[in-house]
Amino acid sequence: MPKLKKELTLIDIFSVASGAMISSGLFILPGLAYAQAGPAVIISYFIAGLFALTGMLSQAELVSAMPKAGGTYFYVTRSLGPAIGTVNGLTTWFSLSLKSVFALVGMAAFAKLIMGVNIHIIAFVLCLIFLIINIAGIKEAGRVQVILVFILLTALIFYIIRGIPVVKVANFEPFVSKGWRAIFSTAGFVFVSYGGLLKVASVAEETKEPARTVPRGMMLSMFFVSILYFFVVFVTTGILGEKLAFSPPALKPSLTPISDSAQVFMGAPGKIALSVAAILAFVSTANAGIMAASRYPLALSRDKLLPAFLGRIDKKLNTPRNAILFTGLLMIIALLFRLKVLVEAASTVLILTYMFSCFSVIIMRESHIQNYKPRFHAPLYPWVQIAGIFGFGFLLLEMGPEALIISIILIISGFLVYLFYGRIRSKSEYALLHVIERVTAKEITTNLLESELKDIIRERDDITKDRFDHIIEKAAVLDIKNRVTLDKLFKRIAETVSEKLHIPSKEVFNLLWQREKESSTAISQTLAIPHIVIEGEHIFDIFLIRVKDGVFFSDDAPNVRAVFVLLGTMDERNFHLRSLSAIAQIVQARDFDKMWMKARNKNELKDIVLLGERKR
Repeated sequence: MPKLKKELTLIDIFSVASGAMISSGLFILPGLAYAQAGPAVIISYFIAGLFALTGMLSQAELVSAMPKAGGTYFYVTRSLGPAIGTVNGLTTWFSLSLKSVFALVGMAAFAKLIMGVNIHIIAFVLCLIFLIINIAGIKEAGRVQVILVFILLTALIFYIIRGIPVVKVANFEPFVSKGWRAIFSTAGFVFVSYGGLLKVASVAEETKEPARTVPRGMMLSMFFVSILYFFVVFVTTGILGEKLAFSPPALKPSLTPISDSAQVFMGAPGKIALSVAAILAFVSTANAGIMAASRYPLALSRDKLLPAFLGRIDKKLNTPRNAILFTGLLMIIALLFRLKVLVEAASTVLILTYMFSCFSVIIMRESHIQNYKPRFHAPLYPWVQIAGIFGFGFLLLEMGPEALIISIILIISGFLVYLFYGRIRSKSEYALLHVIERVTAKEITTNLLESELKDIIRERDDITKDRFDHIIEKAAVLDIKNRVTLDKLFKRIAETVSEKLHIPSKEVFNLLWQREKESSTAISQTLAIPHIVIEGEHIFDIFLIRVKDGVFFSDDAPNVRAVFVLLGTMDERNFHLRSLSAIAQIVQARDFDKMWMKARNKNELKDIVLLGERKR
């Protein structure tokens, strides 16, 4: 089956996230937000950014552990289960698509400043253009995004530098003119401005070195864009004042606030320049939106929660053509929606998704799943996640009944899709079951999730299985709970070797003792690597043993718990040495002893070795 290509770099990830955030949230929303919060709208943007930060840190950890297409959907499903995953996947797909439509609709106000073409025709044509670009390949879509964002950032930095000297302090008085509650409700309203961070998570599977590149791109984008938001809204508010909230015709909130502000201190050329920048911003959002949103139906289809045709990858182009076309169809239909409905629906779903991300980190960590190995760990766990969950809940309540109704409708719709389609087709294991297993002390899970995470780590770290891996996968494992003598341990090993390789157990037992008398095979207080040479040709095997209560090897190693037995013929001497080197590298890991003792079963013992860091 064709796979998605790893084409995106750090600059691409930064551009996708930044381009998706610097658009409607900056070029349209300030006027609408000022009408709700007054000059304190800059605080609303700051608060929204703080809440987004808690969600971003959680998402950065999750995506560094599971960089798969579908981003938030994928790790919510693996942590909270397919029912909640379906809700999250469909609602996030819906939200990101609406955010892109919001960008296309927003172009209307700016297009009228330059040309008199019907906006719906422009939006439809642009939608088709970016569908074609995304079908052609992620690399091409990424290049377009980088160019658009570079031009956009240059224009906005120029706007800030030229605008700060013109700011009038009087336009910020009274500062909290609408009350503190309005500030928080407006923070929820403008939260859609930070939706771009979700988009990079959904294309992680198509990123080079995703475990490092995606979190870095997210953090760089969040830091840079938050500062940009603050200064642009500050300059715009300080120049326009009340005009930002009530401008002709009919005293409605300005839908072109940045362009209106630029006209004050740069004249008509400034207004046109910033209008062109706004159009580029909308175009970049639409492009990034199609790129990211289309990966959600793809991921849902892979898990059999949506029809299989949505998960097909084009053999020539290596892009999810059907998922992209399906996303484009949704966007075209959504062009008929009202602007305020688009904003509230998109913000509501984004808030829910960030909340799910915080829950997911808590569940994944508390499940103690051995193969959950994020490259980035969210700081101040679990306080950041707890603050995020309560903060997002507060924002939802402050957004009012309409937002809550939208949330309920979308959640119920997602559950119905799972109930009548996905539930009977999809079988998966998730981390919440492992948490329940820990609490109840009952075995209710298999090794499905650990195996899937192991495969993800191999793909993430570009690990190609070698002969050592294949031997470990087939290795016999002894898991001994009680303390044993070395003699009894060697007898158990000899019996296991005899059963697997059909070599007399007495011969193996004698060889083990003979090697041990030459010099102790214990290489630390808790680890031993007995290795023996047998007669024959082309025979080599490794046996893994854990003795929970320990075994006495020598005075220097009285409590050995991990034993690796290497057994091979003389012609395998070179591979024998390479295997010794591989094991030596793996056991040097700082947390090896802890992981070895915490492993719940034989499969987890094997995974510690298979996923251990070593030179290949």
